[in-house]
Amino acid sequence: MVALMVGILATSCEKEFLETNPTDKVSSGTAVTTTGNAMSALNGIHRSLYIRYTSQGRGGAGAFNMNMDELGEDHVFNSATWTTSYRWILNSDPTDAYNTDHWGMFYKWIANANVLINGIDGAEGEQDEKDIIKGQALLYRAYAHYQLAQVWAGAYIKGGGNTQLGVPIKLDNATEPIVRSSVEDVYAQINDDIDEAITLLQGYMRPNKSHFNQNVAKGLKARVALTQGNWAIAAQFAGEAKVGYELMDAATHALGFRDNMDDISEFMWASHIVEDQTNYFGNLGAYISRNYSSSSIRANPRSISDVLYNMIPATDVRSTLYDPTGLHLNLPPGYEIVSNAARKPYTNQKFLSVSTSDSRMDVTMMRAAEMYLIQAEAYARNNQPVLAAQALFDLVSTRDTGYSLSTNTGQALIDEILIQRRIELWGEGFRFLDLKRLNLPLDRTGTNHTSSITGGVLQIPANDNKWIWAIPQDEINANPLAEQNPI
Repeated sequence: MVALMVGILATSCEKEFLETNPTDKVSSGTAVTTTGNAMSALNGIHRSLYIRYTSQGRGGAGAFNMNMDELGEDHVFNSATWTTSYRWILNSDPTDAYNTDHWGMFYKWIANANVLINGIDGAEGEQDEKDIIKGQALLYRAYAHYQLAQVWAGAYIKGGGNTQLGVPIKLDNATEPIVRSSVEDVYAQINDDIDEAITLLQGYMRPNKSHFNQNVAKGLKARVALTQGNWAIAAQFAGEAKVGYELMDAATHALGFRDNMDDISEFMWASHIVEDQTNYFGNLGAYISRNYSSSSIRANPRSISDVLYNMIPATDVRSTLYDPTGLHLNLPPGYEIVSNAARKPYTNQKFLSVSTSDSRMDVTMMRAAEMYLIQAEAYARNNQPVLAAQALFDLVSTRDTGYSLSTNTGQALIDEILIQRRIELWGEGFRFLDLKRLNLPLDRTGTNHTSSITGGVLQIPANDNKWIWAIPQDEINANPLAEQNPI
């Protein structure tokens, strides 16, 4: 995809700009003539997180996150519909469309971000506006390289040299062939971009949660540090990131994740889909929400693993986000399920679209709850059990009225934290990446997974080649310097 970089997608804020340029594309030269044009281009990148990429099953960041969750043991299908990632097909097939489109999507964001990063300094406008635009573009470049490295390269090994092949680092939009940098070099670039963004976004008051502020930058820094095993850095930045983002109370949490994340403090980064930009059957809500009337949801409402569900106490509000009967008689007021939709055990109502005929729901990208979990895990792995237990209690006690401060230490405390992480972040795109960074196998046995629906994929050893996705064949064809992973 390096040879197929495309222009900036944009939704412009300036009437004059819209009158003379298409609303879906802005040339790189036009984008950086003024800070107003550059902000329009940046808004295009924000919007590109939830647009469709070639097919309705590839709906941007939300679809990618859903696929990451489907690959784990906690996300259960009830029908053989849209099962490509669930069956681990795309992990070893360089020609699979999902593999190719996800890879191309991230490099598209990098290409668009590079236009702004490399051109904004010469734009007409105030310096503080340039800093805001450049800081957010740097975060997009960091985020995209981070996702690429986690999926298409070997896991980062704490204390190792990490000389294993990573992904091509793109800092400009030249189309000459480029080698895959080492995993260590990719993470170094990711951290450089985040660090610069943290500085540039100091004091920025964003208009909505699709934009990045300094808290989101610090949250991404914490994520990356956890992946690298930099425990002190992960704990520090997770703590700083969540400042000002109050956790949901139980009553709010019980209503599920809908289209109102700008109004709920806990959500730090989310994409809101306005009605005239909806993608209908391409939206994330057409696949993972409980109530939208799509063929996918009617046949295959998504379930939580029964083993994981049974770990959630009855006193925990998160137990109400799933229905072991599948009847969903306790949906929030104003929500319903069409009569011909399948009723399956343990299906989720964590995610809810606007209605049975409107698939819009906000795409969750970062929450304060994740920051508490990062803190807890980092403290526990850094031999600070008191701080770890307190961070965990501060989160879980808002969900579970019966939860007490943990007295566990060592591996038992880490295990408790990881279970809470699985419960809290179900469906949000973390489980496959967590298994990979922790060098754990996939094990779906003894749960409500059905072998015929999983394509027989119930167990994958931790050292299997499938944990590292194949480099797309389109990339190999366009960039002969990009070495293929073992398949």
